[in-house]
This record gives sequence, structure tokens and C-alpha cells, in this order.
Amino acid sequence: MEQPDLARAIAAARATAGSLGLRVDDVTVLHSSNKLALRLEPCGVTARVAPVGQEVAQLEVDLARRLAGAGAPVAALEPRVDPDVRVRDGFAVTLWVYYAPTAPVVAPGAYARALERLHAAMRDVDSTVPRFTDRIAEAERVVAVPELSPELPDDERAFLGGRLRRLHDEVSGTGREQLLHGEPHPGNLLSTREGPLFVDLETCCRGPVEFDVAHAPPEVAAAYPGLDHALLDRCRELVLAMVAAWRWERGDQFPDGRRHGERLLRLLRAGAPWPALGALTAGPDGP
Repeated sequence: MEQPDLARAIAAARATAGSLGLRVDDVTVLHSSNKLALRLEPCGVTARVAPVGQEVAQLEVDLARRLAGAGAPVAALEPRVDPDVRVRDGFAVTLWVYYAPTAPVVAPGAYARALERLHAAMRDVDSTVPRFTDRIAEAERVVAVPELSPELPDDERAFLGGRLRRLHDEVSGTGREQLLHGEPHPGNLLSTREGPLFVDLETCCRGPVEFDVAHAPPEVAAAYPGLDHALLDRCRELVLAMVAAWRWERGDQFPDGRRHGERLLRLLRAGAPWPALGALTAGPDGP
């Protein structure tokens, strides 16, 4: 977020927590891009804040409640207050348990088991979410409409648009589809005393599990049973192309996003083998 919006978002989180009887003396920014994650102390709460209209916070809250009830490894909503989305000063604020990190990274085997458990729980949850191909179409539109990606050079626009169209055709209708996290890369997996826990359920969609696994490091895929590795390889290429499009989108606020967009285009031009997005992740919203 830009500095004026950041200050307003922090104030909105403070005021929201305070109105619910949660004491806030100190705020630490855990992550800031298009969305904001804050640690509120001494109440021990994580506040997630986004401009109203640029989030699907109610979907995230509803899914978190249902998945936690199904035993999925997901971060918990703050139990001292009602699990609602609060709107203040143009921001949607949701409150979650704060988990102190226990390790810098989650070991591949534990990562794979947590993702497998998440997928198993998700198979029992019925929710209306976009299909993963809808997200591909969104990335295609960013590239196809110059007003949405004005800094993308014309030759790169033609290259990236063609790559997204081809991959859209190749993966559509492949694999057994189910509810997915959508972006289970390392930045969205916490190492906690309770074990690995996934966060950021706003990106949930329906698709093959290979689409989710494509966001994780290769060692995680090696430990995840029953994958279609040919489909996984296409999904890795697809994820790189989609994230490349979003890094060129006008208004994208990912830190140093343009450099990441240029890097992703170079990787796509270099060809296979495709690195997993998890190997490139620099923060909770990807590279």
C-alpha cells in the first residue's frame, strides 16, 4: 500500500480491534502489498486489511470457519470476537490468531502433508468459488488491454498473451477438479507450534490439485502422492505466466514488482524446466 493508505489502514485496524475490546499498544506490519497484514499487540491478533471492493474477505472468513471445522491446517479466526468482516474508513478488516513463527521455512515433507490434508478437507466443503480457468482469463485480460498494463512492452505483450492463451487451452478440462487454495506458495504457509498452517483463502478456486502444487517448491511435489506430473509441469508454466501478468498490472503494489515481472518474462522465454513459484517467492503474494 502507498504510505497515505497504509497509515489509514493501520488506523482502521487499531480502531476496529479497540472497538471490540482488544487492546492495541503496538502495530507491526507483517506484509504490505495490495493487502496488508498487521500484528497487533498486546492483544496477540493478526489483522488483515484491504480496500473495500478489492477483497473477498467474507468468502475467506466463511471458508476459514468451515475448513477449521473439517480439521484442515488453516490459520484460525480470532476466537474472542465474532467472526465477521468489519468495514471502517473504506477498509475491510478481519481479525485472526497471531502465530509466532517457529522456523524460517517448513520442511518439504511437512509442507506436502499439510497441503494433502488441506485438499482432503476441501473435498468435503461445498463453496461457490471461481474456476481456476477464470483466473487465467483475468490474467489474459490484464495483458490484452494496454490500459491495464501500460508499461508492458508490445513484444512482451504479444509473447505473454500468446503463452497464456496456449496454456489456457492445454489445461482446461484436465485433471479431476476440486476446491483449491489457489496460491499455497511458501509465503502463505506459516510454521507454528500447531504445525504448518495455510493463510490467505481469498484466492480459493476450483481446479486440479496440480494447479495448487505448482505453487510449491519441487521437493514438495516429490512428496505429494498421486500427481499427474505432465499436468503439474504445464501448471508450473501457467502459474509463472499468470503472476508475470499481475506484476505488470497497473496499480500492482507488490514490492519491487516490476523487477519480478521482468524476471518472470525471462524465465518464460528461457523455457523448461520450469521453476516452481515457491522457489521464487519473496512474500505472501508471490514474486
